Parts: sequence; C-alpha cells; structure tokens
Amino acid sequence: MTATATPPTIQPDGRVVAVAGEGAAPWRRGLTRRRVLWVVLIAATVGAYLGFRTGGAADSDDAAAFRFFTDVRNWVDENRDTSPLFLYGFNYLRLGVRLLVDAVQAGLYGLGFAGLVAAAGAVALVLAGWRTALVAVGGFLAFGFLGLWAESVDTLVLTTSAVLLAVVIGVPIGVLAARVNWVSAILRPVLDVMQIMPTFAYLAPMTLLFLIGEPAAVIATLIYAVPATIRITELGIREVSPTTVEAATALGSTSRQLLTKVRLPMARPTIVLAVNQTIMMALSMVVITALIDAPGLGQNIIRALERVNVGAAFDAGLAIVIMAVVLDRITTGAARRRPAAPARHQRPTAANGVERVGAGRRDRWRAAGGRNRWAVAAGTLVVVVVLAVLPISEDLPHFSFAVPVNELTGWIELHWYDGTEWVKNVVSAGLLDPLEGVLTSTPWWLFVLVVAGFGTMASGVRAAVIAALAAAGIAGLGLWQHAMQTLATVLVTIVLTMAVGIVLGVWSARHDWFAAGLRPVLDAAQTMPSFVYLLPALALFGASRFTAIVAGFVYAFPPVVRLVDRGLRDVPAAVVEAAVSAGSTPRQLLWKVQLPMARGGLLLAANQGIVMVLAMVVLGGLVGAGALGYDVVAGFSQREDFGKGLAAGFAIVLLGILLDRLTQGFHHAKGPR
Repeated sequence: MTATATPPTIQPDGRVVAVAGEGAAPWRRGLTRRRVLWVVLIAATVGAYLGFRTGGAADSDDAAAFRFFTDVRNWVDENRDTSPLFLYGFNYLRLGVRLLVDAVQAGLYGLGFAGLVAAAGAVALVLAGWRTALVAVGGFLAFGFLGLWAESVDTLVLTTSAVLLAVVIGVPIGVLAARVNWVSAILRPVLDVMQIMPTFAYLAPMTLLFLIGEPAAVIATLIYAVPATIRITELGIREVSPTTVEAATALGSTSRQLLTKVRLPMARPTIVLAVNQTIMMALSMVVITALIDAPGLGQNIIRALERVNVGAAFDAGLAIVIMAVVLDRITTGAARRRPAAPARHQRPTAANGVERVGAGRRDRWRAAGGRNRWAVAAGTLVVVVVLAVLPISEDLPHFSFAVPVNELTGWIELHWYDGTEWVKNVVSAGLLDPLEGVLTSTPWWLFVLVVAGFGTMASGVRAAVIAALAAAGIAGLGLWQHAMQTLATVLVTIVLTMAVGIVLGVWSARHDWFAAGLRPVLDAAQTMPSFVYLLPALALFGASRFTAIVAGFVYAFPPVVRLVDRGLRDVPAAVVEAAVSAGSTPRQLLWKVQLPMARGGLLLAANQGIVMVLAMVVLGGLVGAGALGYDVVAGFSQREDFGKGLAAGFAIVLLGILLDRLTQGFHHAKGPR
C-alpha cells in the first residue's frame, strides 16, 4: 500500500509537529530540500558577485534609448501642425479638454464667493447630511481666511474636470471588465503600469503631446486617477450577489435591465467609493501639474519650494488638505446614504414590525427626508442662486501659519542639527552606501539571473520571468548605475517604512484608543501633497539622498500602517480565541498566529509602500537625491536631456514592476496560511 503524506500539525504556539508514521518523512524531505536550494543559491550568488563584480562605471549620456526618445520629440515638434495624428487626434482632444475646463471654470467662478460656499454646503446637505454640510461650508470659508480663494478654486476646477472625465471613461470600462474576462485580463497590466509610473514622469510626455497648461494637466491627472475608477467599479460589479442576478434573470430581465436595474444600483456604494478614490488621487496629481503651468495651489507650493519657505507651503498644503477632507466627506456620505424609506401608506410587516417600532422618530424622519429630497434640493438651489447674485467679496480677514511654522522650523534646525546630522550619517554610512556599492558593482546580467533565481524560489516562475525581463529592460535603457542607486534608496526607505509601519499598525490593531488618535494623523499625511513633504525634510537634512528617504518615508508609511492594522484585525476571531485557550501569551499570539495569518496584508502593505516610495524618489531629484529622479527632472526642465529623462521615467516603471511582481508573487506562490 502506498503511504499517504499526512500534513504536519501546527500547535497554537506556532510549533510544527509532524504526524508520526510514514507521512511525515516526505514533508520533512521537501522542507530540507528547499532549504538546501536556498543555501546553494545564496552561496552561488555570493561567489558570482565576488568573481564578476565591476567598478561601477557611470552610465552613458548617449545611449540608443536616449537618441530614440529625442528623435520622437523632434518628429513631434516638426509635424505637430501637419500630421493627421495631431490635426485630427491630439489637437482635437486638447481642444475638447480646454472647453470642458472653461465650462467648469465659468460655472464655479460664476457662482461667486458666497454662491460657491453655499453650493458646496447644498451639495453636501443633499448627498451626505447636515453635519457634512457644515464641514463643507467651513472648509470653503477657510480658503478665504487663508487668503487662497482664487488658487483653491483653480485647483477645484482642474480636479473637477479630471474627475468628470475619469468617471465618464472609467465606469463603463469597469463595468465591461467585470462582465468580459478577457477585457479585464488585457486591462490589468495596462492599469498596473499607469499606477506604478511616478506622477512626475507623466509630465514630460504630456507636454510633448499637449503642450503646457490646463489641458495637459487635466489629461495627466486623468491618466493617473482613472485606474482607481476602473478597478473599484469592476470590483463592485463583480461583488453583486449572484443569487440576486439569478432571481432577476428568472423573472425575465434582459441583459440591459440586469445592468441598469440590478447590478448598477446594488454596486452604487462601491461606485461612489471609486469616485471618492478618484477625487483623492486627482487632487494629489493636480498639485504636481503646476510644473507644467497649471494654475492653483501647486504654484504656491512650487514657489515655496524654490525659496525653502516651509510656512508658505504649509498654508497651501493645509488648503489642499481641507479640500480633500470636504470632498472625501461628501462622497463618503453619499456612499453610506440609505435608500429612501417606504412611502407613508405602506405598513410594516410582522417580520420587521419590531424593528420599525424601535426606530420610531428616526425612521419617520428618514421617510420624510426620502419623500422631500427634491424639495430640499430645490430650496437649497434657490439659496445658492440668491447668494450668487449678491455682491459678497472673498476678501475676508486673512490668517497665515507661515510665520509660526517658519519660526518652529528655524528653532528645530538650530537645536536639532547635531541629532539630524547623526541620523543622516548613520543611515547613509550604515545602510545606504554599502547597499548602493553592492548593487552598482553588480553586472546587469548577474542581477537579472539573481532576480530570476530568487524570484522563482520565492514567487514562482511567472513572477520571476516578468521581474527578470523588467531588470533586463532597465539595462537596455542605458541607465543601469542610476537605476541601482535608485533601487538602493527605495529598499532602504521601504525597510524603514515597514519597520515603523508594522510597529504602529500592530499597536493600532491591538489598542483602539491608539487607532483613534492615530487616524487624523494618517488622514492628514495621506491628503497632504507630496511636494510639501520635501520642504521640512530639506530644512532638517539639507539637499541629499537622505532627504528623499525621509520624504518617501513620511509619504508611504500611512497606507502601510492602515494595511497592517486591517490585516491583523481581519484574523478570524475563532483562531485567536483558540490560541488564547491553548495558553498562548500575547507575544506568542502576535508572532505565531496573527502576523503569519496576516501575511497577505503585510505583503500588500510592502507593495503599496514600494509604489509610493518610487513616486517620492522622483521628486527627491528636486532636493539632491540624484540618480533616476534627477534624470527625470533634468529631462523635464532641459530640452537636450529630454530623451534621457523619458528613459529614466520608464526605468522607474520597470523598477516598480520588478518589485511589485516579486512581492505580490510571493504571496500568491505561498498562498494564505
């Protein structure tokens, strides 16, 4: 009789106990063989590196990829006014976006100061309730008190235009992807590239095709934000209950009726969430597009960055945070809003009679609100129109945080200099310099082989092949040394981010009071424009690679903390109770049960952290980080370096794909524990 391989038993304290008998031997042999393969692979890698390492020569300034992209730019410049591609394509697209922006701008500015404040409150009242309406009115009034009314409206115009296009384009595509699997399969890698590509890298091709100004800014923002619309809409449609769909089909519903009467209404909260995330992403991108002459609050931040004026940037950053909070509360409230209650003549049944009697006055209020929704909307519209025609100016008493923030920054620079220099030197000498030295002295072909070998062992053949091709593509672009320098910065940043993020995430998951106190900090950190992070880091640490590391850490740690918190909270309560009943201590419960079972969430946190760190690495080129970030900035600002800058943008995308596939592939290869 053939022996059956019996899996080992995992004790509550995490110890692995093999079942006695013949079934234990194959499992132990497989585990031992895997460990031997790891040891052999590591030893072979070390030996190959010692035998073939190089001196880390500088990259060429005239690589074939640079010349190709430069030739593309020259062709576009020469044929912009004659090629059908522009005459009947890009130029009309630019004109259409220009008309949309002008229409939105005329609408918002036409309302005037009081009318726009009232309109924001009215929209919030109808969609999310009176509390959100108060937040919206207070938020829009704050733009005037900060002395940033015109800049805030300009930012709102660009954000609204981009979000409208994203919803019109993204929701139908998301529905189609949910209904047709091959469309979803084709879109997935395209959306991955669109999300991994750093925001800064969008700007050069946008100016090449659409010149500078609002149309290029809106299109760049659209490209950055529409993947969230498509992905979340697809998720919402796919999550509609199959039982409900089958019941509607049995009643004779057509495909069109199923979509419009069943799937879309039931996916409405998820679709509104898609709009919410699109708004947040669009708002962060609109600020960066100030570099291509887009108006708004981004211009204030760029001027502050040029003068290293942390206080001025704080005012503009605060205005953007307020705008993000207002828009987030409105869309979140709309997603959570319940359908209208039954009409007055309908009686509660026996099944829900107790619930409705218990609801009492609250239920009658909801019913009245559902019946009078249109009356409320009409009344608020009248108020908005009346306020819009009144000559109320936005010249409110101004209050600025610039002076106190600059004084605090100066005090910190003076009194913390020794400490900040020590931290910078320790991290640079102890982590960054050794890692950068190893990576830059590794031949590209050896790096590709190492990625393929370790990727196969950790993440599977498919993920390893994609990662190895991405590494080979970086070498083909002619930016190997700069790519390895950037990779070293990214790895150090993500290690620091994960270390702090896991600690804070664990505390947040285990202590509700800590989670409640940390939530507003994470909200502010996630909504603050990425440019703003550069200023305090630059003031504290000067222009250096470490400045980019600090800015990347601050930018990336909020989603890491949230995902770690969510992963630990999602561990089944029954498993936790069983481990506690078996005598596990809190430390054993964390290390042997919760963290292993939340591995998927931890890997997702690392994945999202890597993507966000890569985005900040490019902006780090503005504050002395060098490497690919500097190449992108130089290519954007200097015409002769356009080809190199565009190649550097694609190199960062390939780095993101490499790291993304290895982290996500590791989770899929191992499966949930």
